[in-house]
Amino acid sequence: MKDFIKTKKFALILSHQGPDGDSIGSSVSLSLYLNKIGVTNCIIFPDLYPNFYSSINGIENAIIASDNYLEVETLFEKSDLIFCLDFNHRSRLGSDLKLILTKASDKYVFVIDHHTNPENFGDFEIIDTNASSTCELIFNFIESNNDVDLIDIPIAEAIYTGLVTDTGSFKYSSVSSNTHLIASKLKDIGLDHAEIHNNIFDQNSISKINLLGYALQKIKVDQDSSLAYLALSSEELMKFNYKKGDSEGFVNFCLSIKNINNAAFLREDKGLIKISFRSKGDVKVNEFSNKFYGGGGHENAAGAAVESTDLNSVTLKLIENFRSFCLD
Repeated sequence: MKDFIKTKKFALILSHQGPDGDSIGSSVSLSLYLNKIGVTNCIIFPDLYPNFYSSINGIENAIIASDNYLEVETLFEKSDLIFCLDFNHRSRLGSDLKLILTKASDKYVFVIDHHTNPENFGDFEIIDTNASSTCELIFNFIESNNDVDLIDIPIAEAIYTGLVTDTGSFKYSSVSSNTHLIASKLKDIGLDHAEIHNNIFDQNSISKINLLGYALQKIKVDQDSSLAYLALSSEELMKFNYKKGDSEGFVNFCLSIKNINNAAFLREDKGLIKISFRSKGDVKVNEFSNKFYGGGGHENAAGAAVESTDLNSVTLKLIENFRSFCLD
């Protein structure tokens, strides 16, 4: 595969909407690796990533599609290879990028992902639902090319960013011995894992801390379905000077409640109600999300979006849907 990739002149690396640690880490680590094997490339994020990821070395090779649509079109015309990382449905790009990618039938598309129910739109795909993260798959990909020696500190930092964020700091059931082995190999290279953790998790603003305090008081529990849920309107968020990424991890506080096996976090965002689901029991939240909202993800972590500005009605309907799903 490496020999084929090296025949290409210009590669694009696409991430999904709402870039997270894994999509960012996998995109940046692959970009840096491609540079080392002589393949010119550019990363495209559909929209802006949280500011606490801005310190990642190599992220400067990315552009934000929502702010540079004409440039994105030019880059697509120029490219002859397209990597799609951390998503397996073109809809995860948003309507504009999905349309451009769908029209790019003369480009070779390479999908690397770890989510379930793939669309299978790639010419070549590495999809492993047992992998902890797409960053784990990027490490495996580099290793399969016999290029582990090319992994320097910046590549290691990017890969570790995806590992630590998509595994909940190595606590999720998706973590395997291979996940820990990769982390060990990155440490041997010279990775400072404490610095990465500090940059991602310990650079909070006062307004973000205050928002968390407010949100914790709003968590409610539906005992019938063992569901803890939290809903925040755009007005509530703006009271705390909300910035992208400030509510990351809120759903996990719901799931941390004793005797609670399921959690949901609803957030109003520009005509949409975005929903995050988590579980630690038998309920497969990716199936629930897909059935009622056309969403998806993993068995224990999934997401969805509803076109609505009525947060209360969407919340009530979610509880109704969840009760119904648990009874099936």
